[in-house]
Amino acid sequence: MTINLEILKSAYIYDLKEIQTLNTKLLVPKMITRRRLTRAAKIVIYLANEVSFSDGKIIYGSSYGELSATANILDSIKGKESISPTHFQNSVYNTAISYLSMLHNNKEEIVTISSGDKTSDTILKAAAVKALENETILLMVTETLDIKNIHEINHCQTALESGVALTVRLSKENATINIDNLRHPINVPNSIQTMFGIAQECEKNQTNIIKVTL
Repeated sequence: MTINLEILKSAYIYDLKEIQTLNTKLLVPKMITRRRLTRAAKIVIYLANEVSFSDGKIIYGSSYGELSATANILDSIKGKESISPTHFQNSVYNTAISYLSMLHNNKEEIVTISSGDKTSDTILKAAAVKALENETILLMVTETLDIKNIHEINHCQTALESGVALTVRLSKENATINIDNLRHPINVPNSIQTMFGIAQECEKNQTNIIKVTL
């Protein structure tokens, strides 16, 4: 079964180490809220603003999740120290998207997906099914890998921080982007590549429709 999705808006961002242009102070004026945000949450908030999204259904994904918070917890366990409540709170996979929802008081449905290297593809399949309800959906995927000593275990990825946002809806038109032949000139994690490639293609075309095979 195939379902076509129209990409209404798209945005992506990445950096080899840490993204500097997230406008967090402007987008999150309250300092106490801003201080709680993880790197992924800051990326999510930035991307949502880029695609003019504040309210509605969201499908979010990450292969590695909140890696920094998890690493800090493991360091505390290794050092036989108390675990920070903030790190514990921020260690779950839906941390980033939950902060976005609280920021905008968005009470709509949110689905969080982690499917390893296939995370982007799984998000698109979930979106195709959800789009049958004739609603516009925000799709997002982020990876934040810039943790202490990451160079000791990372021999594959050059972009340690990256994120993509797509707003989509059901389409009856023919596909204009072939997601099986996307180029990946930027070395982002495999989990983000498909959606990243789609966002890049959207910069070239006036009509952006993809075919998702379930």
